[in-house]
Amino acid sequence: MILCNKSVAHPWQCDVMGHLTTRFYVEMFDDASYHFLNEVFGWTPGVTGTPGWADVRHTIEYLDEVGPGDLLEISAQLVKLGGKSITTRYEMRNCTRDNLAATLESVSVCFDLEQRKAVTISDDMRGRAQAHLAS
Repeated sequence: MILCNKSVAHPWQCDVMGHLTTRFYVEMFDDASYHFLNEVFGWTPGVTGTPGWADVRHTIEYLDEVGPGDLLEISAQLVKLGGKSITTRYEMRNCTRDNLAATLESVSVCFDLEQRKAVTISDDMRGRAQAHLAS
């Protein structure tokens, strides 16, 4: 797995019940995805003429509470490489409590930003990603 994000659960990110609210789990996983895509595919957002990525499915499992001040790390692994899509597994580890706090399985498509549609993952990107594919 690739370490993609280190965060802290700030008190203002917690809900009225005292734990990290859903919107901030998603934000942290989303931030991690940019680092993951850069590491695996060499992808950098905003480069003219290169495709982007669009998430089409998220499955999140909340395994343990995250409270204010908890230190978090998110790691990711490429689990499937399709013609136009990838499946990635993210794990959020609570370093303060030394446990797995949440997982996200994400399906994303390679996306033409001008035509606004899924496109085939290039051979160059596919070649880079092979080294990161889970066995």
